[in-house]
Amino acid sequence: MSIAADNTTRLWALVAKEFWRKTRRRLRAGPIYRWRYSGRTPERVLIAPPDLRLADPQIALEIYYGRFPLSGHLVETGGQSPFLVDVPNSGWQRSLHGFRWLRHMRAAGTELAAANARALVSDWIALHGNRISGTAWEPATTAKRIISWLQHSSVVLQGAEFAFYRAFLRSLAIQIRYLRSMAREMPNGKDKLRARIALAFAALSLPVTANVLRSAARGLADELDRQILPDGGHVSRNPMVVLEILADLLPLRHTYANQAEQPPLALINAVERMLPALRFFRHQDGSLARFNGMGATIQDRIAAILRHDETGGAPPLHATHSGFERLSMGGTTVIADTGTPPPIDVSSHAHAGCLSFEMSSGRQHYVVNAGVDTYGIADMRPLARATAAHSTVTINDTSSASFAHSQRVSGILGSPLVGGPKSVPCQRTDRAGVQGFIASHDGYAQRFGLYHERELSLSAGGNILSGCDRILRAGTAPKRNNGPEAVAVRFHIHPDVQLFRDQKERLVLTGPDLDTWVFISPDVPAEVEESIYFAGLAGPRRSRQIVLSFKASEISEVHWQFSRTRIINRLDSQRG
Repeated sequence: MSIAADNTTRLWALVAKEFWRKTRRRLRAGPIYRWRYSGRTPERVLIAPPDLRLADPQIALEIYYGRFPLSGHLVETGGQSPFLVDVPNSGWQRSLHGFRWLRHMRAAGTELAAANARALVSDWIALHGNRISGTAWEPATTAKRIISWLQHSSVVLQGAEFAFYRAFLRSLAIQIRYLRSMAREMPNGKDKLRARIALAFAALSLPVTANVLRSAARGLADELDRQILPDGGHVSRNPMVVLEILADLLPLRHTYANQAEQPPLALINAVERMLPALRFFRHQDGSLARFNGMGATIQDRIAAILRHDETGGAPPLHATHSGFERLSMGGTTVIADTGTPPPIDVSSHAHAGCLSFEMSSGRQHYVVNAGVDTYGIADMRPLARATAAHSTVTINDTSSASFAHSQRVSGILGSPLVGGPKSVPCQRTDRAGVQGFIASHDGYAQRFGLYHERELSLSAGGNILSGCDRILRAGTAPKRNNGPEAVAVRFHIHPDVQLFRDQKERLVLTGPDLDTWVFISPDVPAEVEESIYFAGLAGPRRSRQIVLSFKASEISEVHWQFSRTRIINRLDSQRG
């Protein structure tokens, strides 16, 4: 069976599985099954777990006045309950029903904020508590809501009357039973893991039997073992998922300790692996490298998580199971993707960016991947996921993996990545005073019979990044024929960096600090083209990219180099 046929078979098998899963979910939400979620109402909340996510009292005030800034969109309710407002944005709806915004009420610490939180929870119970359907009861959203209600129960229940107290606990119990019935059949990925985390929170925060507590711990441990790789990365290969899951696992570990319960060994081990993995993906300015769905970073969020990292020390240089390499020397950081795509069922946000890299110097990013606009329009996502949006090689203006599917498939699965590299061998080439690696991938082998090999080395105390890109055929011999083999080596430049040519026609990159980097490519002339940086905090920004273009039939490899100097030295030399 060909690779293309195998990918098609796997894709349609996934479609069938997801179709059956959604059918079962609709049945379980119907009136015949609803009796399964009724039962005894807990008497009280034993403990309110901590929430490590950043909170802003000003947002609590905005919500009080009917302005809900959620998921990158501001909606004004005009005095209505937000649960009655018809908002077509699905991300906003999921954020609303997920209730993470309760943390802002908690941060406000006022009776007004507590009363508003209680009123909004009461609205949700009245409008959605007895009707298991729609966005409000998506299992992933339900898991977020359970965690949020438990974490901020002290605020919601502050000054509450007995009737509301009982209604709150009754609704919470129904949601927990519903999620328990759905968790096993949820699609693989972070949402399924978060569902297990939510059930563990519930077992610790409410009065339950020892069997329920053990069952929740087993379910969590099994999912952690499946999803958290030995090097601490997530199976999706998305750095943001590591951050998001840690933001739930760390409070869960703390809650186990507060309740004098022994946490699952898998939880302890996962946290100890994930914290170094988070540091691995972090540049010196605190932001995470833009791979596989990673967008803009709010550095304070990472700092809040890493305060719990007791190991400290320098970040690791290898993430072999996740498929990434890191070079770090003299204030220069290089992070590169050297892995195969994630499994197809967790690849809806994965990118075709094999062998791409990012380079930062101090707190300034110079070479980047385009990243994603997390809250932007969906039509732009394919552009951000394409190989051309990454600092790597494209051949014949195509991506090394595909994610465009029929409307029917996209409506069920989203856009899983298929047909990417099957083999990405990588070897470190570190030696005295030099950090480096050499890696290759076969993402273009089936279509064009070509392989991309990239060699990177960081030397001279972090002042020189040298690279070589080779276009090879099987057996590592240069591919030479007359076919259409247009190769483009792309280096996307951060929009805050100035890019110009000096008197020697070299490309010079200057950041807001005193550093400047000179780019040279002796084998191929460097051109400057327009680009888009999707991962800006305020949304997409115009940027530029350095492009080396050539034909594989004429040139088998190109060498290039970024070398750092100081602006003051350059100015002094010009004066001299």
